[in-house]
Amino acid sequence: MSDRSFLDWPFFEDRHRDLAARLEAWCAAHLPVDHGDVDQVCRALVAALGAGGWLRPTGADEGERLDIRTLCLVRETLARHDGLADFAFAMQGLGMGAVSLFGTAEQRRWLAQTRVGEAIAAFALTEPGSGSDAANCACAAERVAGGWRISGEKTYISNGGIADIYVVIARTGEAPGAKGLSAFLMPADVAGLSIVERIDVIAPHPLAHVRLDRVKLPEDALIGRAGDGFKIAMTVLDHFRPTVGAAALGFARRALDEALARAKRPRPSGQLADYQMVQGHLADMAVEIDAAALLIYRAAWAKDMGAARITREAAMAKLYATEAAQRVIDMAVQLHGGDGVRTGMAVEGLYREIRALRIYEGASDVQRLVIARSLLA
Repeated sequence: MSDRSFLDWPFFEDRHRDLAARLEAWCAAHLPVDHGDVDQVCRALVAALGAGGWLRPTGADEGERLDIRTLCLVRETLARHDGLADFAFAMQGLGMGAVSLFGTAEQRRWLAQTRVGEAIAAFALTEPGSGSDAANCACAAERVAGGWRISGEKTYISNGGIADIYVVIARTGEAPGAKGLSAFLMPADVAGLSIVERIDVIAPHPLAHVRLDRVKLPEDALIGRAGDGFKIAMTVLDHFRPTVGAAALGFARRALDEALARAKRPRPSGQLADYQMVQGHLADMAVEIDAAALLIYRAAWAKDMGAARITREAAMAKLYATEAAQRVIDMAVQLHGGDGVRTGMAVEGLYREIRALRIYEGASDVQRLVIARSLLA
């Protein structure tokens, strides 16, 4: 079993330790799952997580805040057991983050479904021409009689094709660049929404390229105020970026567990763990993991304690944790020798899972820019 001593750190309360123990038991009984049909598996995972009560932290009751430490603990634990289970959980939170933080009472009715696994959420920000540069969003929304009409394309949308509800960022033109974007709540059954392409990646997840062709939405589909879409999107990412680091941390802990088991396996010439070079690699992996955990739970704790913004702390947590996890997992593969790249081995799966985390929700180089600009300011 992975090292759990970090739960004694002062970042956590007894309720967090209790949740971690209960979730560990649930994961042992339900995970991993067969990833054969990714769409079907994700639907089943959302339903199972909802039935178990594990999706409740993905949304906040009106007047309450999201508990970022809980989100991080859940993601770390799920990722250590099954990357697709982590994905299913994470997207319920990210997909409905704008509604949790800025939604009206009517819009928040969707949370009653997403928090129990009865509806699947998606966050439509990325476009073919604007990935990391979200302020250059070209998808356009115009006011029409009775509401809004939206046209444009979104790509690499997690849960695209299986989601029941989308939060869409579109240009409404109040000002140039970032100040001219707005956020909208869009049910998947609206006329004009189509899936252009399902996107296959090295660690399969439900991803799609989505087209909006004159999609008509009512006036009350607007989340927050017109022109606040970029601020809403960045606030959502501020809340959820530490959880990406937590998922990476879960992958890294699993990789260290696998490496330790491999190193202690009996061999005719003695254990790999007898070699000082191997011991040195294992020590480096452990240091990377603890350093990442400290950055992640510092950011989460700061937000839970009421910090208005944790932009720099969240960027540091995501940057270091995802890059460190890549190094830890790469070394775990190396210590496994040929078996490390054999399909079906745990470390081979982790190697594929970790790569995307250094890109989505702000690529590593974008996080470096965020950190540097906060220092220079």
